[in-house]
Amino acid sequence: MEQKKKALGRGLEQLFSSEILDFDSFENNIMENATESDIKELPVNEIRPNPYQPRKTFNQEALDELAESIKNYGVFQPIIVKKSIKGYDLVAGERRLRASKLAGLETIPAIIKDFSDSQMREIALLENLQRENLTAIELAWAYKGIIDSLHIKQEELAEKIGKSRSHVTNTLGLLRLPNDVQDMILDNKISMGHARVLSKMEDENQIEEFAHKIIDDNMSVRDLENMTSTNTDIKKKIPINRKRIVETNFKYVENELKEVLGTKVRIGDKKIEIFFDSSADLDRILEIMNIKIK
Repeated sequence: MEQKKKALGRGLEQLFSSEILDFDSFENNIMENATESDIKELPVNEIRPNPYQPRKTFNQEALDELAESIKNYGVFQPIIVKKSIKGYDLVAGERRLRASKLAGLETIPAIIKDFSDSQMREIALLENLQRENLTAIELAWAYKGIIDSLHIKQEELAEKIGKSRSHVTNTLGLLRLPNDVQDMILDNKISMGHARVLSKMEDENQIEEFAHKIIDDNMSVRDLENMTSTNTDIKKKIPINRKRIVETNFKYVENELKEVLGTKVRIGDKKIEIFFDSSADLDRILEIMNIKIK
């Protein structure tokens, strides 16, 4: 068993040290080294989503199709989990877990591994990066997470994922957009093309104004480019707003908290707002923050 753990450790090390990031090779390494006794049937209600999961929205139609397949044929590939204080934390395979719940399954095949929090973050980022159609904002979070975790430069990330440096830079630039506009992108109300144009603007009020016009007027990317390039107000020097500067200085803190807590966070007016979807989600956040409510 000790030799097996070392093999899996090498698989993880190879995943992040190789020139090209390849999540499939990593997961195949775990599967190939797993015996039948390593695969356990775990109750689905004891497995919590990975707190470092960058994906916040899932295609319901695709989940329904996967759920139907699971009803007919079962779960082909085990998910990967980590034992936690209460139950298990999901490391990889969230779509399979969600679809299994939709299919009415009470248990799901899983391989239990002892990953660190940083490894869980990296694995979740890479699984989504290579297997899922992330929104532009989720993709930006994933890129930033990998850069921060691996301590690499944008050029190195571009090489590892087979993308251009400009693509990585433009995507990361979306994180400078106002939170409300980021939410619009997250909800697929604004496309990546629109978002890139907006990210080149500096006045946050104008960015939000154009974001709403995109949605209300069904504006094309070309129309937006034409409007922003000819709008003389945009080219004028932006008045200094001291309050806005102070809030912007905490943007990096917002992004870090989003990654750690796996939810939307907003900082402003001397307060921190942390958003949650349900009581279970609140319990998850409190546990991450090591807060115990009696």
